[in-house]
Amino acid sequence: MDALTAPPFLRAEWRWLLMLNFHIDPHVLAPLVPRGTELDDWNGEHYVSMVGFRFLRTSVRGLAIPFHRDFDEINLRFYVRREVGGELRRGVVFVREIVPRRAIAWVARTVYNENYACHPMRHTVRIPEGTNGGEVGYGWCAGNRWHELRARFRGEPVLPGPDAVETFITEHYWGYARQRDGSTVEYRVEHPRWRVWSAASASFDCDVPVAYGPEYATALCAAPHSAFVADGSAVIVRRGAGIIERTTSSWLS
Repeated sequence: MDALTAPPFLRAEWRWLLMLNFHIDPHVLAPLVPRGTELDDWNGEHYVSMVGFRFLRTSVRGLAIPFHRDFDEINLRFYVRREVGGELRRGVVFVREIVPRRAIAWVARTVYNENYACHPMRHTVRIPEGTNGGEVGYGWCAGNRWHELRARFRGEPVLPGPDAVETFITEHYWGYARQRDGSTVEYRVEHPRWRVWSAASASFDCDVPVAYGPEYATALCAAPHSAFVADGSAVIVRRGAGIIERTTSSWLS
C-alpha cells in the first residue's frame, strides 16, 4: 500500500494550534530520526516544537467513538524529509504526545507505535474579536504539578509567506514513526494552509528534564525562537505504510 493513496484512518478538526518553536542541536535528534528520512531544517537551523491544540469531531475509520471525539493534545515534535521519485515529502516525528484518555493513547501506540501518554489536561482558548486580545493555553498534570504552554496575541490571522518560519512549521504534511523492529511507518496528513496569529508573548512552564529528558533542557528552557497560533481546519490522517530505505545522515559525519 502506498501512503500517498492509502484510505483515511482518522478524520477530525485540529483547532487553535499553539506552536512554540525552539532551536535545537541536531545531534540531540539524530538518534530519533526514522530510517528512510533525514532531518529537515529552516535556513540552516533545526527546530523542535511544543504544540498544543484541540482535537474535535474525531472519527476513526468512519466511526465516532462516544466521549472520545473532542479532547486536547500536546506534543513535542521535530521535522524530517524524505525524497520519493523526485518528490520531497516533508514530515514530522513525535518525541512524545499527551492526551487525556487512555483509549486514544492505546490506539495511537498500537497502530503507529507513537509515544503517547495519558495525563489530566486543561485548556484556555480566547480568540480575539476586533481589537481585543486573545489567549491560548494548554496544560497537563504529571509529577504532582501542572506543565503549561501559553501565548497571547491580537488582531486577525494571516496566511504566512512562503519563506516564513510559520510556513515551515505548519506545512509538513507527512508523519513518520519508528517501529519496534527498526522499520519506519509513513502516513499522510491532509489539510489546507492555516492562517496564523503571531504571539505578542509566550511562555512554557515545564520541568523539562523530568518530562522529556535532560538532553532537551538546553533547547526547551530557553525562550522560543518563534511562537504563534494557527486557526486550524478539518484534517485527514491516512493509514500508514512501511518504508524500507535507510537514513542518509552524511551531514552528521
